[in-house]
Amino acid sequence: MTGWWSQTITVGYEQARGLRAPGQQRDGGFSAAASRTVAVPAARLYEAFADETARTRWLPDIEVRVRTTTAPRSFRADWAGGPTRIVVGFDAVGESKARVSVLHEKLTGAEQAAELKAYWRERLAALKALLESNGDNR
Repeated sequence: MTGWWSQTITVGYEQARGLRAPGQQRDGGFSAAASRTVAVPAARLYEAFADETARTRWLPDIEVRVRTTTAPRSFRADWAGGPTRIVVGFDAVGESKARVSVLHEKLTGAEQAAELKAYWRERLAALKALLESNGDNR
């Protein structure tokens, strides 16, 4: 049995027994995750996060402080001046498609995790619509 599958079984067991809430990490903290496949190259998807002007077109009114980036693979930032942070990964799915995965860490509880999971699903859908419609003028 692989490590990934073992962890999936363990988390499922802990959630079924009330030992771990959905979104709760091993250390007791919470996180929220979302992902989306977009019909643009990974480099362009990465730029939508890394370039501040591009980012404000689909993620308005949110301040992020960039921590580290590795073009076109990852983007890490502190979120809205608070204790939470985002970890974003980009994976090519062929030449003209890429998948973005967002993990929002250091959340205060299950309620905040659920809210941010819904938020990221909505924001990634907006990003997909923007990039696939060429609405970002690139």
